[in-house]
Amino acid sequence: MLGITDLPTYLVGLALIILLPGPNSLYVVSVAARRGVRAGYQAAGGVVCGDAVLMALSAGGVASLLQASPLAFAVVKFAGAGYLTWLAVGLLRGAWRLWRRRGESRAPDAPAEAAAGTGERPYRRALVASLLNPKAILFFVSFFVQFVDPAYPHPALSFVALGLWAQLFSIAYLSVLIFSGTRLAAAFRRRRRLQAGASAAAGTAFLGFAAKLSLAS
Repeated sequence: MLGITDLPTYLVGLALIILLPGPNSLYVVSVAARRGVRAGYQAAGGVVCGDAVLMALSAGGVASLLQASPLAFAVVKFAGAGYLTWLAVGLLRGAWRLWRRRGESRAPDAPAEAAAGTGERPYRRALVASLLNPKAILFFVSFFVQFVDPAYPHPALSFVALGLWAQLFSIAYLSVLIFSGTRLAAAFRRRRRLQAGASAAAGTAFLGFAAKLSLAS
């Protein structure tokens, strides 16, 4: 069907890969916990749109260009690592501010946005973080190609179909993270120490992702 071979194996592998924690899913659950369902889905929308662009680029041959040009890969790689570091610094600074104000009282119904800051734009941040990930382009082309029939006359359609399955799985998983994150929000609103610890952990994880990406070959 549409040049796809062994669809069940592809779906099993896709589920396992999506369940692995990464900067995108971590950011979505962090936003949902701090700012609620709407902001969580804004971040998820950025992830989905970013992945869609990367899948289209993979099908169009950009992955081959990045593989053939070490300079192009290095530029995108370090840009992505720098952006992840910037996100990490923002999370760590926010955690420090929350920790310094941990003894202050807050109204029971105070919105989570007050703790997160109103200047954050979840969709844009998630979109940029997704696009500045050359490893994702290489992953999509290397993983998808294993399930494309080389004799099929329209391989681009095969990539599109595989990409749609990946997006469906991703949206379902991110939805679970969003609603799990909002359940944590009630505790975060009253416990600045807990929110500060979670923000610090997320920032530290982002620094780890940035280091891993910068060392990728």
